[in-house]
Amino acid sequence: MAKGLAALEWITRRQRDCRVVDLAQAFGMARSNAHRTLQTLVECGWATQDPATSAYRPSLRIFELGALVAEVSDITALLRPHLAALAQASGETIHLATLDGAEIVYLDKFDSPLPVAAYSRIGGRAPAYCVASGKALLAAAQWDEADLRERLGSLVAHTPQSIVDIAALQAELARTRTRGYAENREEWRLGVCGLGVPVFNARGEAVAALGMSVPSIRFTRTRARELAEQVMACAREASGTLGYRHGPAPATRLRKAPHHKDGDVKNEAIRHTAAGRPPGRRGPFD
Repeated sequence: MAKGLAALEWITRRQRDCRVVDLAQAFGMARSNAHRTLQTLVECGWATQDPATSAYRPSLRIFELGALVAEVSDITALLRPHLAALAQASGETIHLATLDGAEIVYLDKFDSPLPVAAYSRIGGRAPAYCVASGKALLAAAQWDEADLRERLGSLVAHTPQSIVDIAALQAELARTRTRGYAENREEWRLGVCGLGVPVFNARGEAVAALGMSVPSIRFTRTRARELAEQVMACAREASGTLGYRHGPAPATRLRKAPHHKDGDVKNEAIRHTAAGRPPGRRGPFD
């Protein structure tokens, strides 16, 4: 693997077509090994081969991933002031997360200054179905049961509160869409609860989730509702910063989600209407 990654970086930085002999000479390897390395890169989609000259060049997949990394970095910087404001207003731990396979990855965070606090770690991971940020993004994606099974695999119980049944998870995601936010009540770590709301870009894609972690001793029903209003309001402002305009909701989807079928999502299915909500409550799509 190390040799293949080194070869990929080399042909990318070379900025011109590469022949088998070029790679063999650069890395001091046999031509047969160089050919095998380049063919592996082609088979995996990282390189292409010109049928006329047999020369190799990096594929546009390199550019695509680079653009995605840059976009995540830009999103983190753009949304950091919103996280800071929510952290100051609530006094709780605030984080920004994105979905990666069956897990969420924490991109940014502000720790609570309170003596009893819930903590996360930038770069840390958690099962998407067990934490509020992950459930918010799964709800926005609107995958059906088959898609959820394919993406998440078997649901493992991390605490007695964990959801381990796909049908039960589907029902929980439906409740999340109706009320406008996701909840985690000690489903990942005992003593830790949370709230999560998706953040949308200008194309209506859920690119991240704004999350709040709260010790269970402070997560009463009344306090949870109060904090949920703050998180939803912050997520609306954060989405506006990324160019999302509220009104008729677009066909919500996760950016470049591999299992998502765009045509299966209807605008009216993801709009959080006022029906079924307490008076005055607004979801992130309103």
